[in-house]
Amino acid sequence: MYAIIENGNKQYKVSEGDVVRFEKLDANVGDSVEFSVVMIAGEDGIKCGAEVANAKVSGKVEAQDKFRKIVVFKYKAKKNERKKQGHRQPFTQVKIEKISL
Repeated sequence: MYAIIENGNKQYKVSEGDVVRFEKLDANVGDSVEFSVVMIAGEDGIKCGAEVANAKVSGKVEAQDKFRKIVVFKYKAKKNERKKQGHRQPFTQVKIEKISL
């Protein structure tokens, strides 16, 4: 059984026991979080729309961290214009515990 959940204008395919990295959530490590469900697929077929209006996916926050650094380098040729920046995107690591209808 798996579910498609929505978080931060993005959709993720999750199953029970999966560890997923979402955009930073406002939750502490150890807190439980719930996500809105778009679709659920299981042994009894696919359910979406009004059928999953009461469905919930719950998980537990395992970590609040940042991804590895990426380097952004911008320059204009022949103009001696250079700009080097680094960026580390924050994320929240969540372990999916339960998918309920």
